[in-house]
Amino acid sequence: MANEISSMENWKKLTDCKTIVIKVGSSTLSYPNGRLNYQKLVRLAGTLAGIQKTGRNVILVSSGAIAVGAGRMGLASRPSDLAAKQALAAIGQSELIRIYRRFFEIRNQCIAQVLLTKDIVVNTERRENARNTLRELIKMNIIPVINENDTVATDEIEFGDNDTLSAYVAELAGADLLILMSDIDGLYSADPKHNPQAHIIPVVHEITAELEKVATGAGSGFGTGGMTTKIAASRICYNAGINVVITNGSNPEILWKIIAGKEAGTLFTCKSGSNVH
Repeated sequence: MANEISSMENWKKLTDCKTIVIKVGSSTLSYPNGRLNYQKLVRLAGTLAGIQKTGRNVILVSSGAIAVGAGRMGLASRPSDLAAKQALAAIGQSELIRIYRRFFEIRNQCIAQVLLTKDIVVNTERRENARNTLRELIKMNIIPVINENDTVATDEIEFGDNDTLSAYVAELAGADLLILMSDIDGLYSADPKHNPQAHIIPVVHEITAELEKVATGAGSGFGTGGMTTKIAASRICYNAGINVVITNGSNPEILWKIIAGKEAGTLFTCKSGSNVH
């Protein structure tokens, strides 16, 4: 009972979060065949615009450019070679941001597209420029919609997955909370596909080697992330003093539950303990 109360108290502290980065994966935005789920995007845009209107600052890190490009070209799966993926990203990114703009405008919410590459992590000048841009957009009450610049990214300058990208975005923006929305409910104590006793771990205070063993690989053929990348993103945020929630993105309205301080997945508390910084 004491552990349940402690878990609830940790979740309740999320109500104080002011700046929230929300990452949605390709599996959340698309049907299994890779085609874009427009109904899901409408609901997501409506939810994020509503949260923004509560006085919080919302930043969206969105996968989906390659998946949208693949859908436009009638492909059944994500290609493996770099040139093909970059071409699909070029096709899909402009389409994706056009769709987002239309759905956010219905809610009278302005958005801005920001494309990043990993050199913002190591290049001091670019890092500062990216930070200043994000903070200025926040001041202007605009929701930044961020993706990796897949069209020009190479092995040396690519994040590789948007879980990692979203963690660095949260750090750049000085966010209080990162919410990773995917096709999983949270971090399980064991693989639920093979262990019927597996249960969701509601709160994680420290990322240990034992915890990392629980992580699984990628699932959807259109996504690149899995629990391994989510734990890696949580480690980045842990050291930056940012709380992380892993939750199921099938219902975008679950975001309201999270910012109301109610348990909805797995919460990774930040380095300073369970306090929102």
